[in-house]
Amino acid sequence: MQTRLLIRLFVLVCAAGLTCSGQTSDSRNLFPMQDGFVDSHGALIYYQSVGRGAPLMIVHGGPGASHDYFLPYLLPLMRSNRLVFIDERGSGKSSKLEDASQYTVANMVEDIEAVRQALGLGKISLLGHSFGGVLAQAYAFKYQKNLSHVILGSTFASTRELNQALARMKAEMDPKERDRVNALEAAGLYGKGEIWERGRYPEEYAKLAWGKGYFPYIYQNHPDPNYDPLSSNTGTAWDVYREMWGSDGEFIIDGNLKEVEYVSRLSEIKVPTLIVVGEHDESDPRMSKEMHEKIAGSQLVILPNSGHMTFVDQPEQFLKVVRDFVAH
Repeated sequence: MQTRLLIRLFVLVCAAGLTCSGQTSDSRNLFPMQDGFVDSHGALIYYQSVGRGAPLMIVHGGPGASHDYFLPYLLPLMRSNRLVFIDERGSGKSSKLEDASQYTVANMVEDIEAVRQALGLGKISLLGHSFGGVLAQAYAFKYQKNLSHVILGSTFASTRELNQALARMKAEMDPKERDRVNALEAAGLYGKGEIWERGRYPEEYAKLAWGKGYFPYIYQNHPDPNYDPLSSNTGTAWDVYREMWGSDGEFIIDGNLKEVEYVSRLSEIKVPTLIVVGEHDESDPRMSKEMHEKIAGSQLVILPNSGHMTFVDQPEQFLKVVRDFVAH
């Protein structure tokens, strides 16, 4: 009888929040994590959910990257929001499609909506970075009723304007390096080298374009010591990239992203909108200023001494701006 009473007392103590050592557990320090796949019109979309609070869905750039580059930088936001990262169709852990023409902005918007519905998220805040910001705009045009907030990070609303910005970046390269880039582009960028290399950029071109050309616009304040243009070369989902960006190099978009001309539609976005861009961003801040002018009531934050990776260059400022914005 005495033993049974002791067992019952032990259970009651544990239920009250005491551990076997007698210390009080604090569930506030524990953040649940879940991942899985959502079947979206035949594409299996990978998601990872972590934290608690109002849902904040986060969509990555590329096209053809994955959510991995946000980690660990955005994780502190889990203290105030349930973060839902996704890998876009064909990218990261999400499934490949045999028909590359299915890699479109419109289809990826439907993937975002499928994940929202499958997880029962209700209204969401949607953060899109770089190409992900294009998806966030397109989602807002179609599913605005499902949004509480939109965050457009280092993105663009006009491919024509981004192509102009990319041309300016190329013009600022060292003349000899720029001439070599032009020569490699003129010779064709695919089908070169060993058989396993033929579906991606040649190493020389990757180093010149993603290194010499892009690096000054990607990082400013905190250059990532692990950044390697060749890792970008091998980590990209090239079937997605070539369909959407195009096949003629880094300084011209001529894939299906050419259809992205949203400037005249930006006034349709009525939900609270935050636009964040780096002072030295690959996505020229002039484009963010234009977006701010077109979206009534939007907020514009230009982070100083920052390139395209704003959350790496100015992590505390970025997190505070986003946290404060989605809290209201």
